[in-house]
Amino acid sequence: MNTLIAIIGLGVLCLLFEILDLRKAIMPVTIIGLLAILGLDISEFNSPAAYYNNMIIVSKFSTAFSALFIILTIFLVALSHKFYEHQQTKISDFIAIKIFLLAGTVAMVSFGNLAMFFLGIEVLSIALYILAASNRLSLKSNEAGLKYFLMGSFASGIILFGICLIYGAMGSFDVIEISELSQSAELPVWFPIGIVLVTIGMLFKIAAVPFHFWAPDVYEGSPTLTTALMSTLAKVVAIATLFKLLTIMNADISPSFQIIIVILSMASMTVGNIMALRQVNVKRILAFSGISHAGFMLMTLLSTTNAAGTLLYYSSAYALAGIAAFSVIIYVCKDNENEDMVNFHGLGKTNPLLAAILTASLLSMAGIPIFAGFFAKLFLFNNMLQAGFIALVIVAVINSIISVGYYFKLILAMYTKEPNEERTGTPVVIYAVAVMAMVLNIALGLFPSFVLDLLA
Repeated sequence: MNTLIAIIGLGVLCLLFEILDLRKAIMPVTIIGLLAILGLDISEFNSPAAYYNNMIIVSKFSTAFSALFIILTIFLVALSHKFYEHQQTKISDFIAIKIFLLAGTVAMVSFGNLAMFFLGIEVLSIALYILAASNRLSLKSNEAGLKYFLMGSFASGIILFGICLIYGAMGSFDVIEISELSQSAELPVWFPIGIVLVTIGMLFKIAAVPFHFWAPDVYEGSPTLTTALMSTLAKVVAIATLFKLLTIMNADISPSFQIIIVILSMASMTVGNIMALRQVNVKRILAFSGISHAGFMLMTLLSTTNAAGTLLYYSSAYALAGIAAFSVIIYVCKDNENEDMVNFHGLGKTNPLLAAILTASLLSMAGIPIFAGFFAKLFLFNNMLQAGFIALVIVAVINSIISVGYYFKLILAMYTKEPNEERTGTPVVIYAVAVMAMVLNIALGLFPSFVLDLLA
């Protein structure tokens, strides 16, 4: 609870700094503040508590994922330093929106009441609608914002209707009370229908098949930094929230639920990878890659062995690799609405360090050792085999092999093609964020138990 209050206070402080004409201090104060909040969050790890009649529940699950969200936000805020210079908008607005968005993500994994769950979703979603359309001078950005707003509002309506049905069946918004009542042998028919509707809405948020159609267009049209946020932070918080919600509702023990998740997981992996093979725009490639990874992360809903720890580890590995990749994309494309693969030709010659970092991040996403992405898939597949989902593991392994095709297509373009232009003057913050993200990714690969055992 203290973490959530501190985040909101930091967002208000960013706006006050703009009013007080202290714009130059916004960036360093925000990063220092987030580091302090990270320490505050970690201090609450072994101190479970409930606040405001169980509206907010602090647990190991919520603090661990909140720490990941804060780390990702620090990287995203740091990348904002030069990104918004050409736009006729004050940077304090963008930083404050990201901070308030972070508050929404923390609420989404800390909820103890369905009202707080929906409030967190709306804070996150509204911030993303604004950021997707934040480049007012770009038709692509305007189109992306409108598409995401229309589709996101529709999904939020489905979630809200599902919550209403759950309340009608149980007579309460309190998730602990709902969990206890769901053990009953005779449940009102509205309860499973409500669970299905909420799940559908959350599947939209993580861009899982067949609710993925918005993702490629919105990822391509949004400013690159917003795409990075959607691909990493927003996707991770959505799957973590869905995991918590379904675990609380005891949906994970239903055989019919398991069949649905297996089908959705297979479809997301297969459709995402096959469609990514056909793309030439790097942001669209990563959009379909994200759809595929959503399929992998859905597999944790079927696990019976440390499912929460495996999800945290996979989410961390994927998000850190994504941050590193988008740092390089921001440098190469400079948000000029042309992110085609041709722009990356010869990057290995013009900027070997960033090319190596992008290569490492793509290899991690593909599941190549020694990166955390390999171990994340290894632990996930091992859990699935123990749970008896052999066919799902076979499909997942095949899809991992398919993904190598489009990841290596970009890698080969960086090292086998001649550069189109000379690139000079790389901002230090790009190097810092990209290197730190990949160092953390490799560290997770070398010491996986550090994260896996947190929620064991």
